[in-house]
Amino acid sequence: MTYRQTWQDWLLHKALPLWSQAGFDRDAGLYHERLTFEATPITLPHRRLMVQARQIATYCQATLNGHYDAGEQALTVLDHVTQRYHRTDGSAGWVFALGPDLAPSDTKRDLYGHAFILFAHGWAYRLGKDPALLHRAEVSLAEIDQLFPSTHGGYRDVLPATSDRHSQNPHMHLLEACLTLFEVSGREVFLHHADAILKLALHSFIPAGTDALLEFFTPEWNPERPAGQNRVEPGHQAEWCWLLGEYLRLAPDGRHAAAARQAQQRLHDRLQKTAPGPLLPDALLDDGSMLEASTRIWPQTEMMRLLAQHGPADLQSRQERLAIMSQLFFTHYAPAPLNGGWIDRLDEQRKTVTDHMPASSLYHIYSAGQAILGTTP
Repeated sequence: MTYRQTWQDWLLHKALPLWSQAGFDRDAGLYHERLTFEATPITLPHRRLMVQARQIATYCQATLNGHYDAGEQALTVLDHVTQRYHRTDGSAGWVFALGPDLAPSDTKRDLYGHAFILFAHGWAYRLGKDPALLHRAEVSLAEIDQLFPSTHGGYRDVLPATSDRHSQNPHMHLLEACLTLFEVSGREVFLHHADAILKLALHSFIPAGTDALLEFFTPEWNPERPAGQNRVEPGHQAEWCWLLGEYLRLAPDGRHAAAARQAQQRLHDRLQKTAPGPLLPDALLDDGSMLEASTRIWPQTEMMRLLAQHGPADLQSRQERLAIMSQLFFTHYAPAPLNGGWIDRLDEQRKTVTDHMPASSLYHIYSAGQAILGTTP
């Protein structure tokens, strides 16, 4: 069986059914946060907006692709999420999480969660064609501009603020959401926001004179720590390479197209040099030295997606590494006994260091899987 056939069998017949069945809380009308390795739901004090949004987007995409039909379930969950998370405390934006009683358990606003609910709206609109979804996406984007603006551009991470740290990660996912919404709607407001985020990324996330994509910054968008002491995550570097490819696909003549193309190549070259594989470590320092040699599942799937789609390297070398990474994925992260489940984190000896399966990983896994199967909607 080829690696593509293995992916198709596992994804369509095991993973997607598992997380829409055992991973769905019928009483609440929402998705579970995590399962045990025996696929039993685990009740937690917080049910995060981000997890709901990721599952909604994934099952909308899977339905559009003809991979697995849980689209109606996903659209219904989005209705429930809107009723329970959006402005439920009387303030603008989406609350962070609900408790077991389905009342808000954490009412902070986080940019990360807001990015993903926008992403979910894009895919839900692509599936259901309900114009109310686009309207709510525009309203939510305006709320982001209202709630999170930072003095020196970009956005703050969370409100109320707990520190002055600024992060690239939520901006990356907001870029992803805006590109998705632009593709499905053609509305310039989404491309305008994508351009603004990309401009910030090209000028600040990758400091001048380096090809390292940094994670954390001061409010002025300077590196948080001295050179050689800043965190770099190879998984995010792969994710940005892919997103830059998406920007170039959707806006080939965009105002940042030339710079995006150059940045994609530089990020890819550095990724090949500092994390040659076959697996991507969780974190390096910006001088290329190892920071965390553990390996979570999502950096591997982000690298596999890049190898399957938008990767600057030649096709043969990409396919060779993709075959190797796929074998490692199904050996160490998604072994057969888990029957559609996964192990989220391994230590540097590839030993399991988690005791549960987080639902949030499905977004990363399906993103890779659909690219490998060549059926991105």
